[in-house]
Amino acid sequence: MEANKTILQVKYARVVELFSRLSGLELEDALGFFYNSETYMLMSEGVADMHCRSDEYLADELMLELAEKK
Repeated sequence: MEANKTILQVKYARVVELFSRLSGLELEDALGFFYNSETYMLMSEGVADMHCRSDEYLADELMLELAEKK
């Protein structure tokens, strides 16, 4: 399924903001990490309907990716 692009952009913004708060990263750094993440790739390509998951779930996935990179 392909999500509406505008709705998807709003979803990205909410997830990045939550990820920034959880990780302690500055918003700009969190945004950069997000756009280079596996989570973003899966969301943008509609794989497993990742874009339908909750903001909290997606932010947690980003936290897991961040922990793997440290």
